[in-house]
Amino acid sequence: MSHTSSKQAPHQQAKTIQQYYQWQSKIYDLSRWSFLFGRKEIIKHIPFAKRDRLQILEVGCGTGFNIKHLAKRFTQSQITGVDISPDMLQKARRNNSAHSNRVNFCEAPYGQAGVIFPGQMDLVLFSYALTMINPQWAELIQQAKEDLKPGGYMAVVDFHDSKHPWFKHHMGNHHVRMDGHLADFLAHHFVPLKLQIKSAYGGIWQYMIYLGQKPNTTHRGPVY
Repeated sequence: MSHTSSKQAPHQQAKTIQQYYQWQSKIYDLSRWSFLFGRKEIIKHIPFAKRDRLQILEVGCGTGFNIKHLAKRFTQSQITGVDISPDMLQKARRNNSAHSNRVNFCEAPYGQAGVIFPGQMDLVLFSYALTMINPQWAELIQQAKEDLKPGGYMAVVDFHDSKHPWFKHHMGNHHVRMDGHLADFLAHHFVPLKLQIKSAYGGIWQYMIYLGQKPNTTHRGPVY
């Protein structure tokens, strides 16, 4: 969320995002392909086999774009999508009706009572969600760490930064914070396996693709 709205209480922030996506849900799948880059790529980097029986969580799942691709790639996995927008979840359920036996959705803020999964998840994915969740983004990353099994993976694709103040202001009007604040925080809480910072539209902004592993586990080492 923008700097001006970062002082909102969690319930106020949730209401703001619900109102924003009430209209955005109608055009989301038609418009987001043009600037939400890296969503398919991050799924390709997840180091599990197709038929592994996994527990997967996506926080801020929106219309279920990523969940649909996760369900197709990991055919024996149970997948949970969490979002606070009923309008987005209505589309998510429709978009994933073919996988309804393995996909569940929860309409609630992640991290509240009943919407935590301590030590249960093999993978937690945040896709263009953390830069909109302010100032609670750090708390949600820490909650994801708690919800991962030993050796579980944290996957993030999101906006990173921009050198143009006018663009940061524009994104702030759409509740997005772009300060490069996620990468260092993630590096301190997970063993980094992959971090790519990529430019979009000739460098107007950057986005990040990150894969990390819960600490104190055997890992393959960083891949850049």
